[in-house]
This record gives sequence, C-alpha cells and structure tokens, in this order.
Amino acid sequence: MNDAPRTWHSAPSAPTLTLPDGATDCHVHVFGPVARFPYAPESGFKPGDAPKEALFALHDMLGIDRCVIVQSGCHGHDNSAVADAIAARPGRYLGIALAPPDILDTRIRALHAQGFRGVRFNYMAHLAPGASHDELRALAPRLADHGWQLLIHMEAGLIDDLAPVLADLPCPVVIDHMARIDATQGMDQAPFQTLLRLAEKPHVWVKVSGSERCSGQEPPYADATPFAARLVTLFPHRTIWGTDWPHPNFRAAPPDDGLLVDTLKAIAPEPAALQRLLVDNPQRLYAFGEDA
Repeated sequence: MNDAPRTWHSAPSAPTLTLPDGATDCHVHVFGPVARFPYAPESGFKPGDAPKEALFALHDMLGIDRCVIVQSGCHGHDNSAVADAIAARPGRYLGIALAPPDILDTRIRALHAQGFRGVRFNYMAHLAPGASHDELRALAPRLADHGWQLLIHMEAGLIDDLAPVLADLPCPVVIDHMARIDATQGMDQAPFQTLLRLAEKPHVWVKVSGSERCSGQEPPYADATPFAARLVTLFPHRTIWGTDWPHPNFRAAPPDDGLLVDTLKAIAPEPAALQRLLVDNPQRLYAFGEDA
C-alpha cells in the first residue's frame, strides 16, 4: 500500500476547448502502483500512486487520443510501469525510457518492441545527474540508428552549457518544458534567447509544456503562455505539447488539467496551429501506429 500524498488533481475541470481528433499529450508519467511496480530504492522521490487507469480516465475526459509516457525517476531504469501502460493502449500510447548512457543496442531493440521511442536525461538539482557531454555524443548516433530521440530536461541556467553539444547531435533532440525558463524574467532573458537559437537547428524540437512551472502566477499562467506561443509561431513544425500529469514536484496544489488544456487557446489560437501542435507534429515525431 502507498500512503504517500497524491500529486494529481482529483477532480479536474472539463476544458472549454474542444481538441482535434488525434490530439496527443506528449508528456505524462505513471507512478506505481507500488504494490506491483516498486520505486527504485535510490530515488528520493516516492509519490503517491498515479496509475495508468487514472491517466486513461483523465485523457478520455479531456478529449486526448494519444500519449507519450515518460519514465519517472522514481522508478529508475526499471521501465516496467510505463511498458504496462503502453501495452494497455497499443498504438495510441508510446514511451520514453530512462536508461544509462551506455545502454546496449539489444536493450534498445527490446524497449522499442515494447513501444519506447527514446531516452531521457535529467539535468535538474533534484534528480539523478544526466549523461556527460561525451556520453551524449557517443550515444546519439546509436539512437539515430534505432530511430530514437533524446529528451533533455534541464534547469534554465544549464542551457548555455548544453546547447553547443545538443546542436551537433545526429538524432532528434526534444527540449522538455521550454527548458524550464522563468517567465518572470521576461522574453529577453538569456536562457530563452539561447533556446530560440538552439531550436533553429532542424533536429531540435521544443515541448511547450510547463507553463504552470515557468509561471509566477496562478492560472491561466498569463506570464508564461506567451513564451510557448512564441515558440509555436517561430517553429510551427517542431513544437509539441503535454500536460505533465501527474505533476511531480509541483510547487503548490496540483494544477487543474482542464485549465492546462485551456491554456492552448493562448498558445496555439488558430485551428491550423492547434492541429499541428497536437496532431501533426506528434505524428511526425513519434509515428503512432506505424512501427509496432
């Protein structure tokens, strides 16, 4: 039994925005249930259960058809909880693994067969450290060979250090949560300008999730959504979006996922832009249903 506090909103509101058919949530996690999928002993983060059934119910309510589940650090390199969720909605749900930078090709192939399409490295103070520059350079060609992508989750202050490395990698690179910029610092801040320059590279994608984390305000996070909207305007074919459910390590009470969906009115206000962000771009990047 898991008595840890739940990190997700128990009764999110229904969004007022109607999402297009095939709408994709490109960033969620599942936690546990720990009775079946225990947390990694070395993890300092042991949240309340956030099982696949709760995720599926949320997506059905929000009008989300497809999803990418990102392995959480609380489960370490045991990706079983994500694999189990993918298997429950085959072809519609895919995964991003956590793995060591020297992961074997045989392991990549095995994970690919389960529905994984990439690996994530964290560069955050509260998480286990990511791969070194040299390890990223060595791994990226192998990811490219397998049709995999590299997800990077980093503190805004580290983007100047990582950007030159990421800019030269031969595989798709996805920057999570707009590089965790601080919206209170304004559009001209150095980390955001570095992100814009990095995103000019044709292999670099930006996930315009995390407005609630970047913001210094309450919903609708009006100080943060202009950053996401700017990215969607400048890079209309290489931006994707996600809820970040079940909102691990959020600063306050869990955000309302219905309100997060409604921020898309400000992020991608035109129907064509919303279609690209939620449907067309995720399909190009992840090839849902095309590579079982």
